[in-house]
Amino acid sequence: MHDLTRCVQHPAVSQDGFKSLAVPTHRASTIVYDDPRDFARRAERGLDGYTYGLHGTPTTRILEAQLTALHGGARTMLVPSGQAAVAITMLAVLKPGDKVLIPDHVYPPVRSLCAGFLAERGIAHDVYDPLIGGGIADLIDASTRLIWLESPGSGTMEVQDVPAIARAAQARGVLTGCDNTWASPLLFKPLAHGVDVAVEALTKYVGGHSDLLLGSITVNDFGLRKALKDVLGVLGIGVSPDEAALALRGIETMGVRMAHSGRVAREFAERLQDAPAVARVLHPALPSCPGHEVFLRDFKGASAVFSLVIKPEFTARITPALGHLSLFAIGASWGGTHSLIAPMDVAADRTVRPWSPAEGLVRLSIGLEEPGELWEDLSRFLAALDAS
Repeated sequence: MHDLTRCVQHPAVSQDGFKSLAVPTHRASTIVYDDPRDFARRAERGLDGYTYGLHGTPTTRILEAQLTALHGGARTMLVPSGQAAVAITMLAVLKPGDKVLIPDHVYPPVRSLCAGFLAERGIAHDVYDPLIGGGIADLIDASTRLIWLESPGSGTMEVQDVPAIARAAQARGVLTGCDNTWASPLLFKPLAHGVDVAVEALTKYVGGHSDLLLGSITVNDFGLRKALKDVLGVLGIGVSPDEAALALRGIETMGVRMAHSGRVAREFAERLQDAPAVARVLHPALPSCPGHEVFLRDFKGASAVFSLVIKPEFTARITPALGHLSLFAIGASWGGTHSLIAPMDVAADRTVRPWSPAEGLVRLSIGLEEPGELWEDLSRFLAALDAS
């Protein structure tokens, strides 16, 4: 064998006795076949078969299987981000003439997707009060194909009555999808409450270290899974095995990270209720949060993200007060090891459940820093808000 050939052809080595706790990272664009007949029949391998690197490798399949088991679903598909998970779901189930219902607290890019991209293609949307519960039945008409949920809303934290909405949708043959990023399947399992599609931004708690972008779509129906896979295929959307490997590493510690950060976040939320500049604390575990009763009924616990409503007389001080922080970083994402804070302007996005533009909203994500030092840092922010 020529040396040039030896450079290309890898030698076979024994793997007898080799066992690792780490999941191997299988990178591949080309999948090779045993013979021409095997190649010609590659379509017969089905949705779970390996045909081309874009459609998955053992690394991505392991993460998909792990998420499926956590959600109690039929299958999971990986996509490049949480927003991609929402968009792909809507593209897979909606066609011109259909309508989707979205909650007023929905992640803003989802509202933009509906009002722009989908509307331009003949797909309508209506916005509903996230606290409507079973009353959603009154909004369902002959064109309604999908009801979207996000519980709780990642800014204003309203907790939706997911089972009631799912029952109303099922009674009319309408699909439901739920953004479950705030809770993860450790705290809430949408499919177990009647939802058809659960999506998550794995960027957040699964990745857990603010160093990857990834999303997931988990379904309880194999026919729905095929529709989603077909859209991914024709659009040429896949994910990197390296991103999946980071998620597989992060998911191993997700339980302990969420338990710690969730406990500290709840303690902080309770203490912050007494801050002079704070009108109310929006944390699902507190009675002041809309949908609190539903949270107690359906969720196993709370995650690390909650919001502060700042009294109108203090809102002008939010920006300069943020400059007093040293441990909390200012950032829009969350779910990682670093604590984050982000001022939010939600009034312009609300059309059904109004939000007063005079009130300020600040979202917190509690990380893994020492809680006492985090509280000292947050206290400096609060003191700057309250400074006369």
